[in-house]
Amino acid sequence: MREPREGGPPALGPGLIWGIEFTPEGNRTVEDCNSPHDGRLRWLHLNLADHGTRLWVETTPELPAAAREVLLSQDRHQRALVDPVTVACVLHDFERDFDSEDTGRIGALHMALTGNLIVSARHHPVGSADIVHRRLSGSEMAMTPPRALDMMVSAMLENFGRVIARLSGEVQAAEDALVEDRPVPGSHRLLDVRRRLAQLHRMLDGMKSVFRRLEIDDDLPADMLPTVEKLSQRVQGVGGDIISVLNQLRSVRDEINDQSNQRVNQNLYLLSVMTALMLPATLVTGIFGMNTGDLPLVGHHGTVGATVLAAGSALATFLFLRGRGFFR
Repeated sequence: MREPREGGPPALGPGLIWGIEFTPEGNRTVEDCNSPHDGRLRWLHLNLADHGTRLWVETTPELPAAAREVLLSQDRHQRALVDPVTVACVLHDFERDFDSEDTGRIGALHMALTGNLIVSARHHPVGSADIVHRRLSGSEMAMTPPRALDMMVSAMLENFGRVIARLSGEVQAAEDALVEDRPVPGSHRLLDVRRRLAQLHRMLDGMKSVFRRLEIDDDLPADMLPTVEKLSQRVQGVGGDIISVLNQLRSVRDEINDQSNQRVNQNLYLLSVMTALMLPATLVTGIFGMNTGDLPLVGHHGTVGATVLAAGSALATFLFLRGRGFFR
């Protein structure tokens, strides 16, 4: 049976998107959540928007009550829960559409890991589950709960890395345009980049909190601790990449703002100089424009004289301002 793509039509069973059972003879496709598996490790990826999924999670004896609560919780905040037999968490990933790998929408992936059952579930398709399913399909790798957590979180970080690389490329292109004196992207586009980076930073901050919570929990299974520590370091590393891009973006925006301020100042300076040069000439023309008697330069050549006087006053103003250092 061909396994369904993440987000495609559900397979047989209550909201089952895909399921894999790991056996010594190889991996087998699971078509029914309720089929017996005799203690062999099984990974079920479920659609929480399906009412049958919720009924199965609520009634299956394979999940403890704490794991059920995490899987069915409407709380979308990232969090973790540990008890002696279960590790459960809610992590954020980007939702995807059939025609778009990066929608910019944040989705919640619920996950519960027991000794012989791994359950991941979501309301809307997320990219990490699709990556994991592709890697498991056709692979005969041995699976354990720590490795499952590693695969899922690594897929999330891979998604984040692609988005960060694209945003970093846009920032670098803007920086190159500044250096080469070419047109730079508009402020609205750079603002969109900053918002996406801030969104990623918040998601990774929440993920770091989840793994810190797991690291310090005394009930965390011993075989899970090395994986949690490794993932915590990887999450911090990706968070550092975001900080670097944010700092680079801040420098680019500062440079663009400086150039904009310089252009505004140059325009204001030019306007001020033109105003200063025109004021004496305006005063002269104002005097000669008064409809009063005994005006000077009355005669055939009065207009020429007034023009020369106005031009001379503007020239005198220019020489005065240049002598005072107003012209750069």
